[in-house]
Amino acid sequence: MQIGFTTTTFRQIKDVKKIVTLAKEAGVDCIEWGGDIHVKDVKTAVFVKELCDKEDIAVCSYGSYYRVGSGNTEEWKRICEIASTLGAKAVRVWLGKKDSEKTDKRTYEEIVKDAKEMCRIAKEFSLTVCPECHDNTYNNNTDAFLKIEKDIGMENFRTYFQSRYKKKEYDLDRIKRTLPFIEGVHISYSEQRREQFPKYDPSYINTLLDKLIEEGFDGNLLLEYTYIWGRWGLPSCMKKDIQKLKNKVGVKK
Repeated sequence: MQIGFTTTTFRQIKDVKKIVTLAKEAGVDCIEWGGDIHVKDVKTAVFVKELCDKEDIAVCSYGSYYRVGSGNTEEWKRICEIASTLGAKAVRVWLGKKDSEKTDKRTYEEIVKDAKEMCRIAKEFSLTVCPECHDNTYNNNTDAFLKIEKDIGMENFRTYFQSRYKKKEYDLDRIKRTLPFIEGVHISYSEQRREQFPKYDPSYINTLLDKLIEEGFDGNLLLEYTYIWGRWGLPSCMKKDIQKLKNKVGVKK
């Protein structure tokens, strides 16, 4: 497994050089660069790739925030060009705008059609399309993902895994049933505390990691701190959490 972080953690830091320095300090293998703040165009992507290459830090993915179903082909091509320039292997997207239970047939068909075209274009850039595992999108439960993955039928359509730290049995089942399609895992110790308050269970993430190891996952583990921002540097808690991951699963270059 490779251990990294998402740059969404550092939205208050605009300087991409600073973020690479923090990544080096943390000893991570890879970074998922976000398109919302840090890498918005090809020119910046060229610069960021040079910085990461110099420090021997991989760019595993590009967080685009593109909505599958939008049908904006030109925008998607632009996103793929940025991701490819970064050297990313995957592009993170949002799968529609509603939970699967609230998505009508016509909208579903539009999402599938758009996803197929997106995967076709992404393949030209050697990229994988990966929707977030998240509420308020079609990828909000296991059965919904397995259905749409089958209907899209493209080899470069995969998924992220991301827990809300509330339904352990569901999470374990999702890992088992979708493992062949999981590109990366988003982990947030800070969000876990928020979601589980006041019944905080610090063993929850370890249980999920044990399951990933048991099932043979060999992708990216990406720390994502939505509620702790590093304005001046790497938060001490994040350093500790990265070390936890290293101790748990090791680091594989």
